[in-house]
Amino acid sequence: MDTQGDAAEPWETAAELVRAAQDGDALAMDELLTLVTPYVTRLCRPIAPHDMPDAVQESLVAVFKGLRGLRDPLAFYGWVRTVTVREAVRVARRTAVEEPADPSDLARLGGLRTGTDGELPADVRDVLARLPVRHRAVLVLRELEGLDEAAVAELLGVPTGTVKSRLHRARSAFRKAWSR
Repeated sequence: MDTQGDAAEPWETAAELVRAAQDGDALAMDELLTLVTPYVTRLCRPIAPHDMPDAVQESLVAVFKGLRGLRDPLAFYGWVRTVTVREAVRVARRTAVEEPADPSDLARLGGLRTGTDGELPADVRDVLARLPVRHRAVLVLRELEGLDEAAVAELLGVPTGTVKSRLHRARSAFRKAWSR
């Protein structure tokens, strides 16, 4: 087996599972959902921290229901990200639990960095949980997912200028609170 084939294997495996699931293979669908659950959870946790299990469940249901409409199986992970962010924001807005950020909780923060397991430290999650949903979403997509403003705007369905202003406000609030 060549090394180039090995490098593409996870994407190819997901694409094969997508094709099989789209053809009605229930075991492939189950394997596919199991495969993406950690990724979906990682995206939902900072966006909908108070209702993360609901956001994950609703995201996975949306993936299950919408998979037949996915045209390019190789675009699966990007499509899952779009579906997950949309559902996490919807769940977070529905419950609308937003508390003002407490500067004393932010004093020990050094930024939005993930641990070795890809999870955010508990203190960062706590701070994000107190930001408005619109700020959490842009911070997660820009800082954790590494998307540019145009991609974030497309995912959230808002103009790029709106993303830039929300990102500026979110970063400012985050920095201001933890520097005290």
